[in-house]
Amino acid sequence: MFDRRSFGKIMGASAAGASLAGMPTASVAASDRETSSPPSAAKSGHTTFGPLKQIRAGELSVGYAEAGPAHGPVVILLHGWPHDIHSFVDVAPLLAARGYRVIVPYLRGHGTTRFLSGKTFRNAQQSVIALDIIALMDALKIEKAVLAGFDWGSRTADIIAALWPERCKALVSVTGYLITNRERNKSPLPPQAEWAWWYQYYFSTERGLLGLQANAHDLAKLIWKFNSPTWDFDDATFDRTAAAFDNPDYVSIVIHNYRWRLGLAEGDPRYDRLENRLAAGPVIGVPTVTLDGERDPFTPAGDGSSYRDKFSGPYAHRTLKNIGHNVPQEAPEAFAEAVVEADGLGHR
Repeated sequence: MFDRRSFGKIMGASAAGASLAGMPTASVAASDRETSSPPSAAKSGHTTFGPLKQIRAGELSVGYAEAGPAHGPVVILLHGWPHDIHSFVDVAPLLAARGYRVIVPYLRGHGTTRFLSGKTFRNAQQSVIALDIIALMDALKIEKAVLAGFDWGSRTADIIAALWPERCKALVSVTGYLITNRERNKSPLPPQAEWAWWYQYYFSTERGLLGLQANAHDLAKLIWKFNSPTWDFDDATFDRTAAAFDNPDYVSIVIHNYRWRLGLAEGDPRYDRLENRLAAGPVIGVPTVTLDGERDPFTPAGDGSSYRDKFSGPYAHRTLKNIGHNVPQEAPEAFAEAVVEADGLGHR
């Protein structure tokens, strides 16, 4: 899921202060101060986005949900793995009610998103996934948007904010700065951190590939439980997302993504220049709110301090108490407020 940057030991961050859900629509002052989410994850109020849309964008036909007024300011919400657009099923209507046009795409290899050609390399290196979103924005004639995501979605949003800041009005990034440096990924982490990454190493083997093919549903459910230990999701909630794993390219994309990060699979040489820029760790200058789930096993120690120097623009950080990895689905109100806050930081 995340770049294996050195973050010390896995631990939950402490939380203090006021709830994001209690914030007004207007932005609070940009700061590094820490606040907490409500102590328990909100119960889902929505189960569907309604009819999905489909559009040709780059080398894909992208499936996406849309909510809110057609001419409102645009927010693009980006999911992670093993998740899908339903991570935002409660966030989208909250933002739509505030006047945003909300776009929630399936990433390549998920849901109704399909490759236009059977001959296209099923590539999942980080720059290509970001280019998918740029292509989607071009297809939808969206010049600039607030980008918000977690896991693969955070990395994708971070990359766009770093390399194409003119397309990113503001950023919400769960777990902070997730741009991958493959050379740094060769260095080991502390044992507890390595243990949390078990599936990354599993996928590096032929056995792992076969295991994902045979057990995609059960493997994802196990990861949900480990990564979100306080989230009491039901089978129906999981099954709505698991349907997205039936995509014919799901296994190829997931396996390539994790193997590429470890240097075990090659990317496309056409994107070497972009990857070299990303490996240098470019600083992000757009207005940003970073979020950490206190109970997320991948949350860096230090309440955001480990990646603070990667954000040079207006900035705020929040640690969400008792929340795990799937922040938007576990704490939709807090996530939606972070989007509004990040958007407001740009006007200060």
